Amino acid sequence: MNKNYRKKSHEHGFTLIELMIVIAIIGILIGAATLGWRAAVKSGNEAATLQAMKTIATVQIQYYNSHNRNFGTFEQLTKDGFDSRFASNAPVVDGYVYTLKVNAKTSATPPTYTLNADPQQAEGLGATGTNHFYLDNTGGEIHVNGTQPAGANDPLPGG
Repeated sequence: MNKNYRKKSHEHGFTLIELMIVIAIIGILIGAATLGWRAAVKSGNEAATLQAMKTIATVQIQYYNSHNRNFGTFEQLTKDGFDSRFASNAPVVDGYVYTLKVNAKTSATPPTYTLNADPQQAEGLGATGTNHFYLDNTGGEIHVNGTQPAGANDPLPGG
């Protein structure tokens, strides 16, 4: 009986509890990395969206100056050579859904446009961004709202 006991005490390896602890630690690390990755993707989507909105504002000014003082829809802008990712009515670019509303000028009113960018809801992952953005032709400043589609009365980022 002493021989069997000695033989077991000299064997090397992991116990079941040690293996379970290692697996639990690996799971925690994977969970933390996944949360960090999602936060980085959301942040990247928002930065890309802000840049895209600034670009759209610039393209709208160019379109306005070359097309009889009217603003263009996404379809019109892409026909003039703007980014083809915006060719549809409500394009989804970098995890955001863009909505552009253009009102042509009349004898009584000047032309206007409003642009909203809202996070896309990805199946199983939730929203692809945190904030909602708004831009119009009046000030050229991008407004932000963290809970609902943004509008002209919402604050500026960092404001």
